[in-house]
Amino acid sequence: MTPSAPAPVPTSVPAPARRRLLSLAALSSVSAFLAACSSRAPLPGEARASPAYKREAATHLYRKYPDRIHQGKLPPMLYAIGVLEIEVLPGGRVGATRWLRGPSHAPEVMAEIERLVRAAAPFPSPGFSRVQYVDTWLWDRSGRFQLDT
Repeated sequence: MTPSAPAPVPTSVPAPARRRLLSLAALSSVSAFLAACSSRAPLPGEARASPAYKREAATHLYRKYPDRIHQGKLPPMLYAIGVLEIEVLPGGRVGATRWLRGPSHAPEVMAEIERLVRAAAPFPSPGFSRVQYVDTWLWDRSGRFQLDT
């Protein structure tokens, strides 16, 4: 995607104000360009999950694993924190999972989280399309977790 050129500033505007306007226009173009580059467009039949679906999916995991949920305030030093993107297919089946920020120092936690997600299927059905949602897993040394959602 190419950024659009900033609108020309009339020469009748005083020089200091013109410089300010030009720098603001350039900044907004750069911001728009970076935002477009950092997010990939959904594939056909795919959508980003709504915040309501994200909460529903987290509630589903909490109901599925009540004995694995860390109750109360987490300790200040967590064993692992991971950010996982989960694709939920029609009917609630789990499609692809992708680590956006995996706890590379704890590969066993990454494997366990992926196992928990796949074993929790079927998730609440997203309807006729597939959805992707991202959640942050806060993992204690005891093997209990909380989801950021």
